[in-house]
Amino acid sequence: MQTLAHCFKPDASIIIPCKNEGDNVKMTVDSLMAALPSSETEIIVVDDLSQDDCCRFLQADSRYAKIQYISLPGLGAAQARNYGAAAAKGEYLVFCDAHITVQEGWLASLLNTFNRPGVDAVSPAIGSIANPDAVGYGQTWNARLETAWLPVPARMETTRAPLLPGGCLAVHSSVFQQVGGFDRGFIVWGHEDVELSLKLWLFGYGLYINPAVKILHLFRQKHPYRVTFDYVHYNLLRMAYSHFNNNRVDKVIALVKPYGKSERIIRNVLKSGVLDQRQDYYKRRQRDDDWFMSEFQIPF
Repeated sequence: MQTLAHCFKPDASIIIPCKNEGDNVKMTVDSLMAALPSSETEIIVVDDLSQDDCCRFLQADSRYAKIQYISLPGLGAAQARNYGAAAAKGEYLVFCDAHITVQEGWLASLLNTFNRPGVDAVSPAIGSIANPDAVGYGQTWNARLETAWLPVPARMETTRAPLLPGGCLAVHSSVFQQVGGFDRGFIVWGHEDVELSLKLWLFGYGLYINPAVKILHLFRQKHPYRVTFDYVHYNLLRMAYSHFNNNRVDKVIALVKPYGKSERIIRNVLKSGVLDQRQDYYKRRQRDDDWFMSEFQIPF
């Protein structure tokens, strides 16, 4: 079910996927509304089958009448973001987690980054709500394809980053559409943001961090819904088959084998049509995964 609350043409669309967020989603929406020029920005909340009524406040209070609300039947984090993007009208899509806070002027400063040559997607610095001085400036991969936060760039200048964190990620809507958005075959949760980052780089686009803009993020010890290694490994393998050469696919398989069920997960990934997607991506991309790993000194 989709409720369209307004028909203006915004500069940007902020898309907030959520599932069992409790009071966090209201905290996020209130923070955004207090910091944004409402006449130029739309906010879209995508509720992916929450069971805790975390979005009920949107319909119970007239202050949220302009918020666009989309209800989904539990399609997973990647698809929730894609549905939000499909409903968005803005020139820029800004994907935000449902557990962040922002400061006044953050969006204008972030979107100004697109005026720089070569910027197709950008993230702010991301600090911890619990410890605002703990700040990451984009992410990279280590030798086991685990994400690691990057330190502050030299002279606090806008700089390239191999991976943009999904907690807050802005991308030009036409670029998002050209690459097909978040992987439509992903399930539940895991690797959505890194797959999109990798795909954008391979398709010839540029990803940047603007360290002068900072938002705060609630880092949690566990998900408010069930996430298993099977889900995460499925998405990891689907990403590998979509983008990596055979050598790296084998290395990813070796990473997930110790957890068990790898053969079943591989079979399911291959049944999902990923090899057709791989063939399509290989035809369309402008760079390969060797370039990516070398360019960003990732030892994988």
